Amino acid sequence: MASRKKTGRRHPLASAALLIIGLVAAGGASVAVGSVANAEPATTPHSQQLTAADGEALFRANCASCHGLNAEGTENGTSLIGVGAASVDFQVMTGRMPMAMSGPQALQREPQFSQEDTDAMAAYIASLAPGPDVPSEELLDTSVVDAEGIAAGGELFRINCAMCHNVAGAGGALTEGKFAPPLKGVAANHIYEAMLTGPQNMPVFNDSNISPEEKREIIAYLNYLDENPSVGGFDLGALGPVSEGLFIWIFGLGGIVAITVWLTSRPN
Repeated sequence: MASRKKTGRRHPLASAALLIIGLVAAGGASVAVGSVANAEPATTPHSQQLTAADGEALFRANCASCHGLNAEGTENGTSLIGVGAASVDFQVMTGRMPMAMSGPQALQREPQFSQEDTDAMAAYIASLAPGPDVPSEELLDTSVVDAEGIAAGGELFRINCAMCHNVAGAGGALTEGKFAPPLKGVAANHIYEAMLTGPQNMPVFNDSNISPEEKREIIAYLNYLDENPSVGGFDLGALGPVSEGLFIWIFGLGGIVAITVWLTSRPN
């Protein structure tokens, strides 16, 4: 019986099978890489009170790649020596740090660390050099601020903050893709810490510029804005002349043009 000769040709389904195997392998690798990228930051167990030593371990595991092993800073991150516990609490608990991506400024998001872990890292950074501390509950207690104090806080806000954050705290655009974030619903301790530390594009308002009592009045004013809607009616996003001018151009001039067209189209 004559033996069959090998033709050297692959089965018609071989190419399709190889393609399917390749796609499955690539998909599995993508899932694995994504799982690593989205993994939770290293944390410590909370069965006991965390210390500055625990904070150092957390810092070196999660922050040292940008800020240096001893927080001395690198070309990718600034030095943290002397920034104080307040800066750490603000940046980490507002989710700005660790940065999700490089850009003109760090964006606010859900915090990646617990308050206990953040306190430990703050204690470690505070141990390196003196710096602004986290404000106490007494400094944040706006219940002691009366109507006159709220009015004073509003005046202080308009003088020192409104040029960037808008008179209604609605935020505003800055240069080179940066922006002043809106202040609606921001926690009192984070407002106080921002004034103390001057994060990103914000100037520092230490206690010599704005006293602790005045900072509390500014926070009380912002709380008042949160609790009271616009007394003048629809606020158009509280963006001032930008939205108001757009409203006039679209509806005001548009209405005039429509009336003019209607009048000229009427028969004599």
